[in-house]
Amino acid sequence: MAGPLAGIRVIELPAIGPVPFLGMLLCDLGAEVVRVDKLPGSRPGLGDGMAAGPLGRGRRSIGLDLRRPEGAEALLRLAGTADALIEGFRPGVAERLGVGPDAVLARNPRLVYGRMTGWGQDGPLAATAGHDITYLAISGLLHGIGPAEGPPVPPINYVADFGGGAMFLATGLLAALLHARATGEGQVVDAAMTEGAAYLGSMTRTFFSAGGWNDRRAANMLDGGSPNYRCYACADGRFVAVGALEPQFWAALCDALGSDADTAPSPYDPAQWEACERWLAAIFLTRTRDEWAALFEPLDACVAPVLTLAEAPRHRHSLARHSYVEVGDATLAGPAPRFSRTPGATAPLTRVGADGEALLAEAGYSPDEVAALRAAGVTG
Repeated sequence: MAGPLAGIRVIELPAIGPVPFLGMLLCDLGAEVVRVDKLPGSRPGLGDGMAAGPLGRGRRSIGLDLRRPEGAEALLRLAGTADALIEGFRPGVAERLGVGPDAVLARNPRLVYGRMTGWGQDGPLAATAGHDITYLAISGLLHGIGPAEGPPVPPINYVADFGGGAMFLATGLLAALLHARATGEGQVVDAAMTEGAAYLGSMTRTFFSAGGWNDRRAANMLDGGSPNYRCYACADGRFVAVGALEPQFWAALCDALGSDADTAPSPYDPAQWEACERWLAAIFLTRTRDEWAALFEPLDACVAPVLTLAEAPRHRHSLARHSYVEVGDATLAGPAPRFSRTPGATAPLTRVGADGEALLAEAGYSPDEVAALRAAGVTG
């Protein structure tokens, strides 16, 4: 497969959400990702047996029962052929299965062992269950998202799971691979979603530490408090997003609305925020979302239509850049970022266990040994 990570082999252990997302990212960038799946029939909800649904695109797949010693041994032998391994088990689970860092690095000292959990591998909450909303709550970020009157609002599960978890492990994994290439030393990368999410909030925390951020919702320039950085309802019940922060963009917005920035209520004076918000809200209710989009698209006013998930792939900019791809029955974002010399690419979905025999052979198993593992229900 083409891409800047061509020649890198990554073993991906079974998980949901952020780990398959990371595997997809590495695969889109050209890495050979080998997904170790649960055997067909042991994972309700996968339906047709495609590995992890659309996020499982491009993998080679082997079905292994890691609860069996023979399955753990097969994984260790596969790890001996790899550059990295990624897993999202709770702390201690991989060790109990016999495939923790000590066992894997003993077989392959150059390997980078990537671990992704909500809390990290140690600490008083390390073994505690959680989800994106849990980790965001502890990071301090969730407190700042939502309306002034009402509870905090979870931003789907993008920030902690995929931003604080998958993207930070991707960064750590690539940094550790560079170290391994230079020194021959593998290592463990411990990515905690709580810490990654907190790191994403570094700018806000810097403002807060300097006294420039109110520690309450919808009371700041970037959290929906400022009237020139928020969403407004339109005549058809849909919305536009206004991000006219700088004076030149605010002036362009006011001009498009038939007003003057010098006489309109000012978004730069918190005392005028309420009046400014009422003024903008009343104006945006006079046209539909798409009418406003057509007016503002040619202008540098930082105003955009709020598109639905179904609409976004059909936006003319996305179509022009071929930003979305079809994977099975799903429309997903294509590889990002773009590379001028080594472009990434998407690959089709693979069925669970489709490459098992070939992968076991590459790990040194004979045809008779593979047949014995299959007969014993260790692989399938």
